[in-house]
Amino acid sequence: MKTDNNLKKQETTSTHKTLFKNFPMVPRVIFGAGCFSQLGDILLPMRKSSEAPFVFLVDDFFENEEFLAKVPLMFNDEVIFISAEEEPKTAQVDALVAQIREKYNELPSGVIGIGGGTLLDLAKAVSILLNNKGLAKDYQGWDLVNKPALYHVGVPTISGTGAEVSRTTVLLGPEKKLGINSDFTPFDQVLLDPDFSKTVPKEQWFYTGMDCFIHCVESLTGTYLNAFSQSYGEKAMQLCKQVFLEDIAPEESRDKLMMASWHGGMSIAYSQVGVAHAMSYGLSYLLGIKHGIGNCLVFQHLEEFYPEGVALFNKMMDKHNITMPKGICAELTQNDFDVMVNISLGLEPLWENALGKDWKTIMTPERLQALYQKI
Repeated sequence: MKTDNNLKKQETTSTHKTLFKNFPMVPRVIFGAGCFSQLGDILLPMRKSSEAPFVFLVDDFFENEEFLAKVPLMFNDEVIFISAEEEPKTAQVDALVAQIREKYNELPSGVIGIGGGTLLDLAKAVSILLNNKGLAKDYQGWDLVNKPALYHVGVPTISGTGAEVSRTTVLLGPEKKLGINSDFTPFDQVLLDPDFSKTVPKEQWFYTGMDCFIHCVESLTGTYLNAFSQSYGEKAMQLCKQVFLEDIAPEESRDKLMMASWHGGMSIAYSQVGVAHAMSYGLSYLLGIKHGIGNCLVFQHLEEFYPEGVALFNKMMDKHNITMPKGICAELTQNDFDVMVNISLGLEPLWENALGKDWKTIMTPERLQALYQKI
């Protein structure tokens, strides 16, 4: 019977069901220099049949015989080398999915992404779309994926993005830059092998590492902050300071930055990022600027929002002799600014985390354009 008492109970139960988010985490992770050699043993029990390949999506930086000899290929497994020069796109995901479906009689046993954030996000997205109907753009948003992804493994070769641990895969679509945020996005297995980051160029190392640092700043100063996010964010921040401000051995630095990336990604699992990421998405969508340097280009001008974070960022830039490009937005038209502003302001959870529920009265389109004009 629908008595008043029963209805109240239902309302209470419903509230408790939706009040706290039940996020998934990566269930299996292996860490250590040289642990990539164990990938074959990890994949073997996950193989569905000799006709169901593992598909390896690999940064084309590793397109050489020495690397290929280390990849544990069997039967009709395939390695697809992909350039990470551009941000991952929904159309790119759709093309890879169509290519794989056309080539094989069975769905793959799994997808393995080897590279930085671009390759990891592509692997996550491809594994989702292989098991779900439609196009990648249909799933840009929050909790739109209906069926589990195929088994997927992440092997980060550079540290900082947190893509190895996050529940999103950020894609440039025809209308927006937005992640496929879902419970089915996180990897089933991650291999953290610091040896991969030995060959990362210095500026790329810095920009990608700053992605992690900025994750921490935005998470730790946000209105969504809670003890869960804070515990991971504080540890990641401590590690970032050691890596970018202290003089430590290269091997120790690689280990610590890899773990900072992991903790930084976890810090936003139950929280959110903020102004820098929201603005960086606009830069990336319009100008194709990669995420790490995009965050840095924006963050240097955000002292009014993150004074302590920007001061630390400037110290880190000085220590490593990093100079930011200038005049990125100098030649843009009003229409260009309108596009960036609309993309950025569409990321409402990021702005609410940064500025609170009344963020729309604080960050007007005019104020946001003025910030873009500084870059």
